[in-house]
Amino acid sequence: MDFGEYCQAVCDMNQSTLQQSFDQALQHHQAGRLREAESIYRQILAQQPAYAEVLHLLGVLAHQTGRQSLAGDLLRQAIALQPNRPEAYFVLGNVLKAQGELNEANAAWQQAIALNVNDPQTLSNLGAALKSAGQLDHAIAAFRQALVVHPNFAEAHNRLGNALQAKGRTDAAIAAYHQAIACQPNYAPAHYNLGNALREKGQLPAAIAAYQQALALQPNYPAALMNLGVTLANRGELDQAIVAFQRALVLKPNDAETHYNLGTTLEATRQLDLAIAAYRQTSALKPQHAEAYNRLSIALANCGQLDQAIAASRQALALRPDYAKAHSNLILSMNYHPGCDAAAIAEELRRWNRQHAEPLRPYIQPHRNDRNPQRRLRIGYVSADFRDHVVGRNLVPLLANHATAQFEIYAYADVANPDALTGQLGACIDQWQSIVGFSDEQIAEQVRHDNIDILVDLALHSGGNRLLVFARKPAPVQATFAGYPGSTGLTTIDYRLSDVYLDPPGTDESVYSEQTIRLPDSFWCYDPLDCRDIPVNPLPAIETGKLTFGCLNNFCKINEAVLVLWAQVLARVPGSRLLLMAAEGEHRQRTINRLEQEGLDPGRVEFVSRRPREAYLELYHRIDLGLDSFPYNGHTTSLDSFWMGVPVVTLVGQRAVARAGWCQLSNLGLMDLAGQTPEQFVQIAVDLANDLPRLAQLRATLRQRMQASPLMDAPSFARNVEAAYRQMWHKWCTQDNLPI
Repeated sequence: MDFGEYCQAVCDMNQSTLQQSFDQALQHHQAGRLREAESIYRQILAQQPAYAEVLHLLGVLAHQTGRQSLAGDLLRQAIALQPNRPEAYFVLGNVLKAQGELNEANAAWQQAIALNVNDPQTLSNLGAALKSAGQLDHAIAAFRQALVVHPNFAEAHNRLGNALQAKGRTDAAIAAYHQAIACQPNYAPAHYNLGNALREKGQLPAAIAAYQQALALQPNYPAALMNLGVTLANRGELDQAIVAFQRALVLKPNDAETHYNLGTTLEATRQLDLAIAAYRQTSALKPQHAEAYNRLSIALANCGQLDQAIAASRQALALRPDYAKAHSNLILSMNYHPGCDAAAIAEELRRWNRQHAEPLRPYIQPHRNDRNPQRRLRIGYVSADFRDHVVGRNLVPLLANHATAQFEIYAYADVANPDALTGQLGACIDQWQSIVGFSDEQIAEQVRHDNIDILVDLALHSGGNRLLVFARKPAPVQATFAGYPGSTGLTTIDYRLSDVYLDPPGTDESVYSEQTIRLPDSFWCYDPLDCRDIPVNPLPAIETGKLTFGCLNNFCKINEAVLVLWAQVLARVPGSRLLLMAAEGEHRQRTINRLEQEGLDPGRVEFVSRRPREAYLELYHRIDLGLDSFPYNGHTTSLDSFWMGVPVVTLVGQRAVARAGWCQLSNLGLMDLAGQTPEQFVQIAVDLANDLPRLAQLRATLRQRMQASPLMDAPSFARNVEAAYRQMWHKWCTQDNLPI
């Protein structure tokens, strides 16, 4: 071997050793062993400083470990050695973005795209990486360039759709997914993504069909199963949704989002124990999942576990201090809790206002509404309950009797699934605006555009509220009403409607952020609507020989103090029974156990589940005498009871929600059925239970008494509410025109 051949052999051997070292470093790098990879990369560069691939990868590693300045230097060296290296320009763009040099980053990404004009796969990969980096415009450009080179490239069409969807261009995304499917009909991801885009557009049947097609092509597709479940649930097809979620969890058992969505659907089907278990599993898998704690709080409250419900709400807020909905659920649970007085609730309401509403004060604008005190006013109602819901039903008497010559009525309806009652309510409205999918700011802008004079919240802190719209003060006068007799805590809501029984003149109003305007008769006006023809039956006790007490209130109103008092009533009425409404679950047994501790035979207690309205009202055919809950009385439920001829004994409390029974009984002329103390409550119930002739007489006359009372005088109720609106308006017309 001559000297030249010897030198070549040594060179070949060194190259072989370097390649082995490079392969070893790359394996470490791909496995995430960055320290080991970096050590070998540097050893290689010590022997061969101009090794472009190693300079590039060492630059990538430096970027991964946050050393952006070093990464930029290494990548520029790699580019200097290999100027046509697109992946180096791409990573350099990421480095420059991390350093805040956005113009330079954009230039680097554009150069990466320019170097790949004839390679559709590389362009597609580059576009995907750009999308991951949040550079959507550059990503779209890369995908479009790939499609110029290869028009039938299904993957690029699909990825283009994803980037367009991320930009909010849903229609264009749908077109891209359809093009991907046209190029490759069996491409399951394109069908899946099409389903996502169609769901975003509210085209739920088409979205379901797209997910089902994706699953037909790829049965083991957990993401498609989960989103199919979400869409089915949105359509109200709850049982099918549960099946989809369960199939997804077989494939991917530790997916927190699927457990969460399963929980919400189980909760909607009143399977509360299973829903609670699903939320707890979500939190175990993803401890930072604030939404799971929020939904857990609601499910626990519906089981009567208010202490745990409040704790879950506080955990959600600890994770997300700006989580206004979770904070509202906390306040709602406090309203049900017997240990929370008006002062404690008021303090939490002030905290809600400080935390969520006050930061929006800069968005408040001066109002230029015409200050004529006698002109026709525009009244806007905001609600998610313009549907078959207790609030929706309670609104019919008011909306159907508004004086249209004096008031123009606007509805801002957050109703995703309208029903027959939605249509009935819509017929009473001058201007109907669906706000489904609208942000709070968009709704506020619409209210300003509509030049609303008085904007009325119909939810307070109940589900679906849009209080952050009111925090922006889009109308000069704002009020709250109908959700429940309480306070929002918002300083931007000027008034709350109540009545002379819920808030007797002279009571402490410092617990309310709003000024109270008292209706002269009742906060409620009742109309049975489509259930007018359900008859009142004879007193059941006359036929059965045993008196049946009942309470069909939401179970979140049932607490230990209530059960103890009820047990005292039943103990003094031998052979009597108790009928309660509660979803199936452990809370039924807990209730039985607590009543048994008070000496009540469990065989005297019966539970029934929720049911359609007509069947629910027919349950009163089995009840002789109603027992109210406290501190949150039955509200519309008690009105239903009276309509069906069943009187309700109530305990009058200090808070407005605890005085609903007093209000309704006063309007019926039956004040003697209201106890001012627990002892009076028990005695009234026992005396009435032992007076079957009076119970029978009440049953036979209660419906007529209701019809003749202010509780069903819809025209007078509407005039009273309108008088309150005119009072609010007159005050605004005479005050200084200054923004808040």
